[in-house]
Amino acid sequence: MFKINPIYFKKFFVFSLIILITGCATIFKGTRENVSFNSEPSGAKVFVNGAFVGETPIKVELKSNQTHIIEFKKEGYATRTYQLSNSLGAGYVIFDILGGLVPVIIDAATGSWYVLDQDNIYMSLEKEKK
Repeated sequence: MFKINPIYFKKFFVFSLIILITGCATIFKGTRENVSFNSEPSGAKVFVNGAFVGETPIKVELKSNQTHIIEFKKEGYATRTYQLSNSLGAGYVIFDILGGLVPVIIDAATGSWYVLDQDNIYMSLEKEKK
């Protein structure tokens, strides 16, 4: 007869319980993602949704459940704008549905289902014409 070690059973039970009472995306991904911003030339000021976040090269943590407007500004160069979109992570939705109603509610409420479409944005700036 096969005998299960009680310690492993407890760990499996706790892990299973966590999966069932929280969403997969909330556990494994969270509600934010790191995005790297680079430009040519470097040293461009980066604005996310109108707020200054730093100069290139820079890595910024952004909410994945919304679209972001990114602006690259550098003196002597034309301002460039980029829209960083997001999409629904179908895999997270499927796993949540298989896990039951609670994971679906949690991931839907937190927005953890969403993923940003890019994690690295490179912008080439053009000199302003005089």
